[in-house]
Amino acid sequence: MELKRVVVTGLGALTPIGNNVPEYWDGLKNGKSGCAPITYFDTEKFKTKFACELKNYDPINYFDRKEARKLDRFAQYALVSSDEAIADANINLNEIDKFRVGVIWGAGIGGLETFQDEVINFAQGDGTPRFNPFFIPKMIADIAPGNISIKHGFMGPNYTTVSACASSANAIIDALNYIRLGHCDIIVTGGSEAAVTQAGMGGFNAMHALSTRNESPETASRPFDATRDGFVLGEGAGALILEEYEHAKKRGAKIYAEVVGGGMSSDAYHMTAPHPDGIGVERVMINCLKDAGMNPDDVDAINTHGTSTPLGDVAELKAISNVFGKHATDININSTKSMTGHLLGAAGAIEAIASILAMQHSLVPPTINHTTVDETIDPSLNLTLNKAQKKTINVAMSNTFGFGGHNACILFKKLDA
Repeated sequence: MELKRVVVTGLGALTPIGNNVPEYWDGLKNGKSGCAPITYFDTEKFKTKFACELKNYDPINYFDRKEARKLDRFAQYALVSSDEAIADANINLNEIDKFRVGVIWGAGIGGLETFQDEVINFAQGDGTPRFNPFFIPKMIADIAPGNISIKHGFMGPNYTTVSACASSANAIIDALNYIRLGHCDIIVTGGSEAAVTQAGMGGFNAMHALSTRNESPETASRPFDATRDGFVLGEGAGALILEEYEHAKKRGAKIYAEVVGGGMSSDAYHMTAPHPDGIGVERVMINCLKDAGMNPDDVDAINTHGTSTPLGDVAELKAISNVFGKHATDININSTKSMTGHLLGAAGAIEAIASILAMQHSLVPPTINHTTVDETIDPSLNLTLNKAQKKTINVAMSNTFGFGGHNACILFKKLDA
């Protein structure tokens, strides 16, 4: 069968460097760090005392108090970003077939803060099981797309993808496939995460996964730098409206980009560490190019997973060199996690948005905080260090990898480029 074309017609973002898409892009192009000391809880006894929290976020600006109490922060973030994307797409809810509109959302963890707080309250009590009646619906990862569909009446496919830090990229790929196979006209997709909690920070610290650069939080996320010492935890959400091309054209929708391919693979190697030779990462990019019917030379920019971990950054760049060969030196490679931190299950969504905006504005956001050359990294690669670079981008790739060896890769293309 002939696959239908899929385009992006709406965007929404709630990030540590901007609470909507225009603010997010402004932060990206100007190399703004979203990292600062944690304000949510006392970090005195924690190894890492900083994260990329949202700034000036107050749920009362979006929800009434009663509704806000029923929602974990990750679900709040999902509703806020998806509302922005739906409004941006200018969808008339009275003129669409809601049975053909789905919501496919990514979350690596879900309601971690809700789970943490309920367990703490029980442990500090007298043993009587007094739990909040909203404990389970606030915690479960699938409640985010559920709430989005309930709010807008979308009655198509509705579920959450869970693949750690690849979750929202997997959600976007699933949305792509549902539409191009003809099952849906529109899908609200993306991801959200709210893991800046005592349990989240403590758990990642116990794994020695987080940076401990407490003396300089704003420079702690430093992908590709020789002095990198772990990732920086972030929070927030990103939402994209994926739509069948003819459906979008018929209603006169603005089109940001075409989604031309998605690839997935597994490292099958280790719970948390990447394969040192980047074999799974190589394969996911090859799979994505094949799915899109494109050649390596077609790609102009790659927003890497680039978490600022000693092993991960090197493995990914090695894989890029192997897949793209001589063309790798012509590609603008960057890591926007240097600014946003790592949003875990929401990373794929906000980084897909960053790739689309870079294409739209012909500007590659920088990889900030680079001061020391890593001798194990190929010096011929253009890592877009410290300053945004102008570039005509016709095809952009976004890479996302998760604990457990989950790899996802998406290709975006200028419409008819």
